[in-house]
Amino acid sequence: MTKRQKSNPSDSEKASGAHETDYASLIRASQAGSHAAMERLLMKAQEVAYRFSLLVCGHADDADDAMQEALLKTYRYAAQIQQPEAFRTWLYRTVKNACLISRRKRVHEPARVWSLDEPVVGEDGHAQALDVVDPGRRPDEIMANTRLRRRLREALQTLDPGYREIVFLREVEGLSTKEVAAVVGISEANVKTRLHRARLMLRQQLEG
Repeated sequence: MTKRQKSNPSDSEKASGAHETDYASLIRASQAGSHAAMERLLMKAQEVAYRFSLLVCGHADDADDAMQEALLKTYRYAAQIQQPEAFRTWLYRTVKNACLISRRKRVHEPARVWSLDEPVVGEDGHAQALDVVDPGRRPDEIMANTRLRRRLREALQTLDPGYREIVFLREVEGLSTKEVAAVVGISEANVKTRLHRARLMLRQQLEG
């Protein structure tokens, strides 16, 4: 993992920088012997690792295996991490490698990722979306948010896996271009090019 330059605490930080600082603090605390910090680190890593593993693996069982592998390595090697600020990049790369290993065991890669709000076929034969309703929101807000999530999900699924992965890491998880390049294994210039193309394709899908 590459060493990142510390920023001035008085300066405003980007979301990705804040996440990295949080992870780094937990790693350093766990290295100092805090079991609570290690537990918190694993909880945060689990949430992030599973989201990414679902996207990359494409199969729920493979995603779960990749997440477990990433958490196990986090627990085993946290004490040996020399540059905690780069933990997230290492975590995503670990998940990606685990998914690639699992994928080689399967003949075909699933074309889509299933989630709680993925459309399912009801008793009437029509597609309907599963959704967890937040009682704190108004019905019109719920409908608008559900439609937006569905449109974004459907548009994202139309992208090639290579583009979809970059959009997820950059736009959803907030990684920097340099970090995305390290996870995906391509140059920063290629990340920017693919991200630009992916944004155009997503815009076309949403406008269409």
